[in-house]
Amino acid sequence: MTLWAQILTDPTVPIDRETLRYIVNDQQRWTRRWLYPAARAFSRVAVALIRVFKAVVPFRAHHTMDRLCVWFLHRFVSPTAGALLVRHFIVETNLLNFLIRNTGVPMTEVKLRPTSLRQLGDRAVIQHDLNVYDVLTSIGLAGVKPPVTRARPADASRLDYSMLDVEPIDPGREKRRWVNLDIQTALCLMNIPFALCLTFAEYRTAVHSLRLDETVLALLADITGDETFLRWRPGTLTIRADSSMDVPRAVYEHAVICEYAHAHLIRLGHNAVASPESYVDR
Repeated sequence: MTLWAQILTDPTVPIDRETLRYIVNDQQRWTRRWLYPAARAFSRVAVALIRVFKAVVPFRAHHTMDRLCVWFLHRFVSPTAGALLVRHFIVETNLLNFLIRNTGVPMTEVKLRPTSLRQLGDRAVIQHDLNVYDVLTSIGLAGVKPPVTRARPADASRLDYSMLDVEPIDPGREKRRWVNLDIQTALCLMNIPFALCLTFAEYRTAVHSLRLDETVLALLADITGDETFLRWRPGTLTIRADSSMDVPRAVYEHAVICEYAHAHLIRLGHNAVASPESYVDR
């Protein structure tokens, strides 16, 4: 039994096996083993220096960041890693729309659904973080507080799961890559222009959004009545602002947590449709 076989067959991982195989294939790239450690150290030093520089010379360059992001993904990041990155934007949008529909909060649903690397250049990175704040703030202002419904099994079958589809993704395989980086190495390097092109406040806001997985998972558990979601809470405090964490690692773990929650919602939705009688309150 190899390491990779164990990951692929782990019964506690809810991700569908096709997506999980993409993740495993990405981790098996030589860049993950040999370049990632150096890229991780380089990224942390570079971002620390940039933050000092930005404190003295504040500026922002959103358009430049978007263009660099798309160019980098097309030339240096493997299509597999690119597809996983684009998929995350869709998955998180689905989770937020599940919250909107099933809490009844009066707000427009999230529309951010890129299906190609090129579409990540349309302010998607910034909007992706702001969407989380907008949804959670709207739920809070609407007076919806945990437990939202504390749904019983009989109630769970009446929830709306119809927003959980993931569209086909175009990772730009026709583009000629100079290097096929894995997603974790890519995140380390992409964190540098993010820190450079965002203001101090914008960067801190983006980093803090990673802590909000705590809130999202707690709300999902309350709405569905399924405490399985609480297993994946990262154990961070949402009331502590901190931009000194290992951001690339936190982003990767955030994406995996979202995949876990999304896959479990799909399973709950299938169960509700296939066996509605199993939800009858006995």
